[in-house]
Amino acid sequence: MTKKQKKMLFRIIITIILMVVLHIAYENFGAPADPKTGKTTSRWIVTEPVWFIAYMVPYLIIGHDILKKAFKGIMNRQVFDENFLMAIATLGAIGIALIQKNGEYTEAVAVMLFYQIGELFQSYAVGKSRRNISALMDIRPDHANLVTEDGFETVDPDEVKTGSIILVQPGEKIPIDGRIIQGETTLNTSALTGESLPRSVYEGDEVISGCINMTGAIKIQTTREFGESTVSKILDLVENSSSRKSRSENFISRFAKYYTPIVCYSALALALLPPLLSLITGADPGWGKWIYRALTFLVISCPCALVISIPLTFFAGIGGGSRAGILIKGSNYLEQLAKIKTVAMDKTGTMTKGVFEVSGIHNSSIENEKLLEYAAYAESYSTHPISKSIRKAYLDDMIWTIDEKTGEARPVRRPEGKNEKRSFDPSRVGSVEEIGGNGVLAMVDNKQIALGNRKLMERQGVTFKDCHHDGTVIHVAIDGVYSGHIVISDMIKPTAKAAVKAMHDEGVKRCVILTGDSEKVAKSVAKDIGVDEVYSELLPEDKVSILEKLLSEKKEKSALAFVGDGINDAPVLSRADIGIAMGALGSDAAIEAADIVLMDDDPLKIARAIAISRRCMRIVYENIYFAIGIKILCLILGTVGITNMWLAVFADVGVMVLAVINALRALQIPKVQADPA
Repeated sequence: MTKKQKKMLFRIIITIILMVVLHIAYENFGAPADPKTGKTTSRWIVTEPVWFIAYMVPYLIIGHDILKKAFKGIMNRQVFDENFLMAIATLGAIGIALIQKNGEYTEAVAVMLFYQIGELFQSYAVGKSRRNISALMDIRPDHANLVTEDGFETVDPDEVKTGSIILVQPGEKIPIDGRIIQGETTLNTSALTGESLPRSVYEGDEVISGCINMTGAIKIQTTREFGESTVSKILDLVENSSSRKSRSENFISRFAKYYTPIVCYSALALALLPPLLSLITGADPGWGKWIYRALTFLVISCPCALVISIPLTFFAGIGGGSRAGILIKGSNYLEQLAKIKTVAMDKTGTMTKGVFEVSGIHNSSIENEKLLEYAAYAESYSTHPISKSIRKAYLDDMIWTIDEKTGEARPVRRPEGKNEKRSFDPSRVGSVEEIGGNGVLAMVDNKQIALGNRKLMERQGVTFKDCHHDGTVIHVAIDGVYSGHIVISDMIKPTAKAAVKAMHDEGVKRCVILTGDSEKVAKSVAKDIGVDEVYSELLPEDKVSILEKLLSEKKEKSALAFVGDGINDAPVLSRADIGIAMGALGSDAAIEAADIVLMDDDPLKIARAIAISRRCMRIVYENIYFAIGIKILCLILGTVGITNMWLAVFADVGVMVLAVINALRALQIPKVQADPA
């Protein structure tokens, strides 16, 4: 609880105590005489001015700030707000009590008291939502350890230039994006991605700012300045999200702007017109009765529930998303996301990993491990991505193989076991000859290894076997004898299929893949993950054309989202109704062009983002219908005199409290059906 909230709580408690004391005193010493007998049971009667002064003490303790705000509003010609309504209603009630000399000041104090209780509750609720955003703000690094000739120097992250070497100790935040040049460790990325599992990183790996170093000291060569680093971009996105208002928020702002003057003039009409009509007809005008009803009407009409709960719901939804590693740039995008019926996706890096990996090893004459070993040594001096993937498969504890029964790629641990560290022995490699467009000829352990495509096999006079699996096929021949082939593929992300299903479960009618890859590979991926349509062999401008076609086919009140991660996706991200970037590991251009950023590359978060938006909008509409419905009912009851001011304030504050409690539900991160139980 903040200092301001504690002060308000103290004022509320003091007011309640004074109210109880005054009520007991009035019952004993200020009870009016019985109108029939003219007698009173009290020992003595305190005069009316004394009760007025006594009740003004708790009234001013609890309501002085409201009166001050109302006065400032009048002076600034911004009259019609909730402070003005509360001030007029309570001062009017005090005025009626003074005129009638009945000592009924309790009602005015109670109205102000319950209003302030509601304000305190609302302040606490907003604070809770802000704390979720503030937790994300903790990713801002305090310092950077700049490596110098004499050791290291602690400096402000803004002072570190691109290409500098920084030291990150265990327990410290990585201050700037860069590449590890010394050491290995595990990183806590939960503040960025919402994922609790640590990530292992090694020398040569790219790391992003905002992660917490957990185990070992590492040296990082920075690849950008602090102002351009991931943590700075994230903080900028979150801090500016409140400036982009949704249509619902703008509607409420416009609604309050016109609603408050209307109810004020309506209350004035209610106070004047019925008594004037009574005077014309010769009946008792009943000024006090109608003025009281008008004041009750003002209390009921206060639009606090709407003005507070709607922005709070969007704020809570954005805060809940940020905790899940989903950064939403504004409530207008959150509202638009709830209308998504079509999701178009890039393939490479979005639904697939975007890196070459060994997906299968099919042998003819030797074991898989030996085949992979000879291939890795033959490619040991090449910088080609395919060569790197073969070497990585040999050095890693896990290799990818294709199950012949199911046709699915799956990781299999090497027989040697998890703890064995493999390395290359350069002495085993003799001559190496690269044949452009064909492959490599190398001497390994005095054996001639021919490694390449079908052209190389034909050139060497080796009879080979075709592979029916999708991907790049690398044939291997040893001493002129065909030994098998290795399949290199861009692997589908483990959650891609579940993500597409979850999107369908969340109401998305059409999932589409747009890719520049070949038709065969694109259709294979589309079939595996269950998308509805696929467009392949597209240039960046072709993607925009297809997106225009999809936009023209969607229904008027629905929206289309595009999900991508590459720089070539930026034009499509900008053109879509909602652009979603596969965040921290994606390109800067895609992140800048996108409306929503997923902080890790898990496609399941697309469905989770949609679920968050739809839950948020459900809560918004629940609060709108509930608040307006109760207001209209109470206004009607107040106009005909059924509701008094006590019930009016309970209705006003009660509706606001319930709406705020409902709004806080948006902080919760909804599960999608693909999530584990």
